[in-house]
Amino acid sequence: GLFVWRLKGTGTRHIPCHFVHLCRAANDRLITFQYFNFLKRMYVTQYNKDLSQRAKPKSDPVVSPFHEPQQLDQEKRVLHKISPVAPVHQPWPETSRRSEMRGVKTPAETEASAARAEPREDRQWKEMKLRLDELPGILARLSKIKLTALVVSTTSAGFAMAPVPFDLPCFLLASLGTGLASCAANSINQFFEVPFDSNMNRTKNRPLVRGQISPLLAVCFAASCGVPGIALLTLGVNPLTGALGAFNIFLYTCCYTPMKRLSIANTWVGALVGAIPPVMGWTAATGSLDAGALLLGGILYSWQFPHFNALSWGLREDYSRGGYCMMSVTHPGLCRRVALRHCLALIGLSAVAPVLDVTTWTFPIISLPINLYISYLGFRFYRDADRSSSRKLFFCSLWHLPMLLLVMFTCKKSVLDKEDKGDLLGKGESPGRAMEIRLP
Repeated sequence: GLFVWRLKGTGTRHIPCHFVHLCRAANDRLITFQYFNFLKRMYVTQYNKDLSQRAKPKSDPVVSPFHEPQQLDQEKRVLHKISPVAPVHQPWPETSRRSEMRGVKTPAETEASAARAEPREDRQWKEMKLRLDELPGILARLSKIKLTALVVSTTSAGFAMAPVPFDLPCFLLASLGTGLASCAANSINQFFEVPFDSNMNRTKNRPLVRGQISPLLAVCFAASCGVPGIALLTLGVNPLTGALGAFNIFLYTCCYTPMKRLSIANTWVGALVGAIPPVMGWTAATGSLDAGALLLGGILYSWQFPHFNALSWGLREDYSRGGYCMMSVTHPGLCRRVALRHCLALIGLSAVAPVLDVTTWTFPIISLPINLYISYLGFRFYRDADRSSSRKLFFCSLWHLPMLLLVMFTCKKSVLDKEDKGDLLGKGESPGRAMEIRLP
């Protein structure tokens, strides 16, 4: 008991000393909060070993690490080839299942691989072989046979409206020469626009774009059409008609085609190109440029603006991808206004026809309903500015021009009346006196 009492007495006396010594040590060692946490963790790991964290040893890899990339690639290939299949009734061993899955391809997988292989083959360059049985169709698309037919029909209308007796050989030569000149101009136009036509959905299937015909063959075809066509118009008809045909080819290929990527003025130049064929028909019949020829050219000139502006409105995306500078793309408001103006101009030009002694006075009256209808559709296009109104105006223009020319032909002044009038006026008599003679 005395020993215990002695031990307690010495312990209580030395407690303040130990505390002071501990504080001095703390000041010397700069004890921080992190150091206390470290002491706490050391106490837990030494006296409470059950609470210490035990790291789970990492299992050694079965395969060498040098073969790991190959193994991963192999697993990726195997997973890529696995496709959903029907469940198997009897389980297979793991090794046999993997070997079977590597060697066997399901029908769905074969179809998918074939579908992936087809586009690759389509993307690859292929040499196009020209077949003789396909050559007429290719040349017809190269020369834009529908547009050429429209050009020939307007030339025939100009020839028929001329105030002279009908000459069949001259009419055939003029039609053939105009058609050949149009084929040459259209072929050269496609030759120049191959890089731009490939970006447009409307023109990406043209022969030169698809490689169905070589550029050299296209140029040779254009030359074989243009030279005989101008020769027929010059030697077989008259030099004035041949000069107009040559000027129209130059205007279409060297002015209109490059201007399509530079300025919206290409629309006015293109309208002038379309207005020359009826003038050529008139000059082929008469050999001179009269007021009637200019009137027919003016009607074709004004008709093309509602026709083309309505067509280009629905192709704005195509023209913008191709890089063409069209009114419908850069100046949509002007595109609609110009179409409406020329629809109204058709009414005025029809009214001028009897004044120029080309038709009778019944022509403005009979043509007024169809001119008013296309003007109404032009106003709808100007007001609504949507695809529906532009489509209606375009399809109306397709039947409006043939009907207008047909009405104009039916109301044409007869040749006998003009000859009688010319004979009476040629004798030096006044128009009033000639009328007095004819009345009895």
